[in-house]
Amino acid sequence: MLTNRSKVVVQKKMTFWERIYLPAILSGISITIKHFFKKGATVRYPETKREISEVWRGQHVLKRDEKGAERCTACGLCAVACPAEAITMVAAERKKGEEKLYREEKYASTYEINMLRCIFCGLCEEACPKEAIFLTDRIVSTDYARDGFIYGKDKLVEEVDERIDVSKRQTPSVLEFKKHKQFSHNK
Repeated sequence: MLTNRSKVVVQKKMTFWERIYLPAILSGISITIKHFFKKGATVRYPETKREISEVWRGQHVLKRDEKGAERCTACGLCAVACPAEAITMVAAERKKGEEKLYREEKYASTYEINMLRCIFCGLCEEACPKEAIFLTDRIVSTDYARDGFIYGKDKLVEEVDERIDVSKRQTPSVLEFKKHKQFSHNK
């Protein structure tokens, strides 16, 4: 013995009802029957959608400005800020006649996000100086193949006629700052 303490174990004699286990079996069956009448926790997703928090981060979107030009200038800050290294891009220079397509002289000719690596932390949208990338409330689609999860500009850039509202992702101070058109960032 390691200590001088000892515990006396008493073997209590089981009663007749404890020996036949009938009360234990009946209490187990009653619990099972109660669960039959409870509402299930499962949500039938395509038909019924669960409420999503306002700060929930879903699929990324590359925004356009008011004129329809892409905001992204391929500065690479989002890729540097990404802890999962899920963002890759290739920068290119704008050619003559492409002024309506791209805001600045430099743009992202390829912009890819590996959604399998992305941890949806939101650091890319915080790092972007041009407010080009945002995480929306859209759910990322599922698939059985891995190659479908590398999202390029075809899936990320918003359509000109179908704008995605990201105002709820911006703080009140940012929205107030955007009202001042004298700053070059807001032009």
